[in-house]
Amino acid sequence: MSQEIASSGWGRFRASSADFLHRKGVMGFLFTLPADIILLLLLAYPFVLGIWLSFTNTIIGRSGSFVGLSNYISLFHSNIFWLTAFNTVFYTCVAVFFKLILGFGLAIILNQDFKGKGLIRAIVLLPWIVPTALSAIAFWWIFDSNFSCINWLLLKIGLLKTPIDFLGNTINARLSVVLVNIWRGIPFFTIGLMAGLQTINQSLYEAADIDGATPWVKFKSITLPLIMPLLSVITTFSIIWTFADFQLIWILTRGGPDNATHIFGTLSFQRAIAGGHLGEGAAISAFIFPVLFISVLITSKYLKREN
Repeated sequence: MSQEIASSGWGRFRASSADFLHRKGVMGFLFTLPADIILLLLLAYPFVLGIWLSFTNTIIGRSGSFVGLSNYISLFHSNIFWLTAFNTVFYTCVAVFFKLILGFGLAIILNQDFKGKGLIRAIVLLPWIVPTALSAIAFWWIFDSNFSCINWLLLKIGLLKTPIDFLGNTINARLSVVLVNIWRGIPFFTIGLMAGLQTINQSLYEAADIDGATPWVKFKSITLPLIMPLLSVITTFSIIWTFADFQLIWILTRGGPDNATHIFGTLSFQRAIAGGHLGEGAAISAFIFPVLFISVLITSKYLKREN
């Protein structure tokens, strides 16, 4: 009798467990739980720790105490911080703008049928797949004041009398790091937008040709509206990656000359790791989050409106 009661109880437990697992969302939650745990450990915890450190005077090797907004107030009175803010905005806006324009144009060209397009597509992808550190080191040699191949060529053909100081001059250094970022980021726009262009129904273009539409009218009325949702997503990702860049600038200039190429990521690293002031470095890096959050929010609202 007791065995029958136990077996019936176990059967009811298994049935209730099966019903629970088959509820909408439960299985999905269980399947994503390992990834959620990893994200919490590797992203959420460092983020919360960084916010907490920004309110302390912690330095390497010594636990700090809570100082409230002192780090932020100190940054607001720092000329280097405001120069870094300008550099970050300039670096992001100029680089993303040209990556978008050049990447979109290249995507339209590569979407056409011509001989060798597969090889050219593979070559276009190379700047994106090469590790950032390797490409930055290569450009460091290209921009070197003594060994620059650009200077050598321009001097050889007589267009220059003295070498260009690419990374030692403030204006040249800003333009140089932006140029390298553009070179590296164009393939991301090109490949992503080219995939989107191939999903557009060609009958729309055929109907436009019958109506006598010009290439500009077809682009404005067909291509751009249909590709805009994908374009907004790609642009948002590019803004996030460019705004939070670190490797490229740190290898090329380390924020110099005279702090002319410091962005939030490099200045935060310099103050926190090289300088040992973890609290101040965390406060600098905290300024990255609002911009990224606003970018994602604007894009998500736009996509909801499109849908």
